[in-house]
Amino acid sequence: MDLSHSLLVLLSFLGFYAAQEILPEGPVDVVLGKNVTLRTLLVKPEYVFIVWTYNDGADQVHVATLSETGLKLNIPYEGRVSVDPDTGSLFLAAAKGKDSGDYGISIISKDGGTKTAEIKLRVLEPVSEVTIKSNLAEAMEHNSTVVLSCSAKGSFLKFTWTNRTKPLIPDGKRITLKEEELSSVITITGVLRWDLQGPISCEAANKLESDSSAPFNLTVYYGPEMVAIAPPTPPQFIKAGSDFNLSCSAESSPAATFQWFHNQQLMKNSGPTLTLMKIQELGIGAEAGQFSCVASNDKTKRAVASAAVSFAVMGAITGVNVSGPTAVLLAGNSSANLSCGADAGEVLTVTWKKDGQALTAGGRVVFAKDMRSVMIEPVQKEDNGEYTCQLSNPVSNEMASYKMVVNYGPEEPKVSGEKAVEINDKVTLTCSAPSVPPANFTWRFNGTVTDVTTATYVIDKAVYKNTGTYTCEAHNAVTGRTGQVTHSLSVKEEGSMDGLSDGAIAGIVIAVLVAVGAAIGLFLYCRQKVPVESPY
Repeated sequence: MDLSHSLLVLLSFLGFYAAQEILPEGPVDVVLGKNVTLRTLLVKPEYVFIVWTYNDGADQVHVATLSETGLKLNIPYEGRVSVDPDTGSLFLAAAKGKDSGDYGISIISKDGGTKTAEIKLRVLEPVSEVTIKSNLAEAMEHNSTVVLSCSAKGSFLKFTWTNRTKPLIPDGKRITLKEEELSSVITITGVLRWDLQGPISCEAANKLESDSSAPFNLTVYYGPEMVAIAPPTPPQFIKAGSDFNLSCSAESSPAATFQWFHNQQLMKNSGPTLTLMKIQELGIGAEAGQFSCVASNDKTKRAVASAAVSFAVMGAITGVNVSGPTAVLLAGNSSANLSCGADAGEVLTVTWKKDGQALTAGGRVVFAKDMRSVMIEPVQKEDNGEYTCQLSNPVSNEMASYKMVVNYGPEEPKVSGEKAVEINDKVTLTCSAPSVPPANFTWRFNGTVTDVTTATYVIDKAVYKNTGTYTCEAHNAVTGRTGQVTHSLSVKEEGSMDGLSDGAIAGIVIAVLVAVGAAIGLFLYCRQKVPVESPY
């Protein structure tokens, strides 16, 4: 019997006693084919022999013995095992599946004392072939029960499920989890669309390594739901002859198909958009009625109708015109009636303006009940201007205008211009008199009609004989009225008006007039003193 065998028999007799000061807590894991070291907690222990043994649960086998004379290995471990002489740690290369088991260490000192300890080594199969499988290729929301199983190869595996990046956690009711040795099964009852939005992944792992499945997606069909028409509130009125679109949408997977109904009658139109071309051609009269859509899902076999929307078709207003008096209007004597109409379209609102400002009732202005006409009685000069009638309905807004002419005047004429000038000065006298139509002008000088018939009387170079009274006469041929005004002009010696103020000039003119008046008075007085011969 050799020494190794004798030591093994002796150690078997003594038995193993746990000694935490020799080996750490186990187990120690290693991946199949990888190297592993069973490390001790010792530093330069004193020993005669350090003996490592292996026990697979049935037999105890000698592995290695380290002594002062060297290392002795059991034949199956030659080339794979070494023992560190400073710590007693065991190094095992290229771990095999049959290397799994309990490893014992015995340290025999020079005084014959023995310390023993034991640690478990687990050789783990690599994690691989992580795969997700589903009991269904596609699912129906609320109706389907989905069973997802994740399987893998490896040892001591734990499985983790994720949906996108978030953990897929069972609630123990609708979503349950069942763990098996090499698989994990999740069951989802009454699956919802967000349960498996995906991608779904499964990770299998042990203490040393992990591996994940390929991303998995399961289509969950749902809907249609939230079926709605846009715009949800169409205009109350749509212009006749125009195009109008309605669109229908729904939450659905796969995408819903759509049918359209008018007053609950199926239309030929299909698809998410209903285009009504030249809307009066629908043959539905002024009331367009109600429109609705039905969304259908071929997978779920569901069909859901939208709420109905309605609107009316209204014709646009066209051919707006304003008529007014055709006779001549005289301020203060005539009355005017303005009427507004349209060739087509329903008129709901009538608005009148004069020269861009709102025309309101009151005094001489009276509107008809329907606002289609307005009476002004009597007309005055301020009624001259442009009258605009605006006809409106919800789909159109049109207007027309009428120019009204009220004849008046002339009002009291006025003359502007020089009252005194020096000889050879230019004189310009301007006569004005508000009048419609514009007044005709006639000028008189000292009571004698001149050949000037314009509003302006011009003297290029004044002479003394231009001194006197100028009368402007304004005449309106339509109203037959005439007005006149006089203006006095004094022509002075050159230089006589230098430095004179307007007041001084006025004083001189007044003095001249007084002197002329005195002379005329004296002449008349002397004439009365002359004897008159009797006719008899």
